[in-house]
Amino acid sequence: MKLLLTSGGVSNRSIRNTLVDMLGKPIEESTALCIPTAMYGMLPRTAVMTWRQIAGQTPTPMVELGWKSVGMLELTALPSIDEKNWIPLVQDTDALLVCGGDVLYLHHWMLQSGLADLFPSLSKTVYVGLSAGSMVMAPHVGEEFVGWKSAAGGDSALGMVDFSIFPHLDNPACPENTMDDAEKWAARLPVPGYAVDDETAIKVVDGAVEVISEGHWKLFGR
Repeated sequence: MKLLLTSGGVSNRSIRNTLVDMLGKPIEESTALCIPTAMYGMLPRTAVMTWRQIAGQTPTPMVELGWKSVGMLELTALPSIDEKNWIPLVQDTDALLVCGGDVLYLHHWMLQSGLADLFPSLSKTVYVGLSAGSMVMAPHVGEEFVGWKSAAGGDSALGMVDFSIFPHLDNPACPENTMDDAEKWAARLPVPGYAVDDETAIKVVDGAVEVISEGHWKLFGR
């Protein structure tokens, strides 16, 4: 898969242009599936917030970019559905739009649903992560972002990239996400970490990492 890991969605022209380049065609000619599952792990009034994300009524642009078509893939439902009814849909879709919420809850359902097993085979698919949807690709999320807890405990995620992500840097709505907080988070990680604001995305294609930003960010090495 080609990864576009964002903090605040496709929030500016630079990130949008990068998405188009990764798709290899205009957004208007591309299909997408929205995955809202992470929201169920943490947010109050989850039903309302989930609907707003799917309907493109949030300040984090994902669904409302002008796609040729957008469907919804709810991971908690997939274990009860015959694989032939959803796997071909994923395989034929140009982009997966993975929403924010609780990152470890999302990780759990990516594994339980079988979606994570498909990822290595989706060579042409563009994965667009938003906040937790981006963080889940990391080996670790950091103890600061552990909310929902699995039976196994810990802060491990998919490990499809070799760095972790601290989102919403200096966002007034997230007063605990300052650069000082990011430095403390990074100091406890066993891997490098990127602190990114909502105008920043990380592009990963064939292992090559590129930061796309009209805002500010910082890489904390190990």
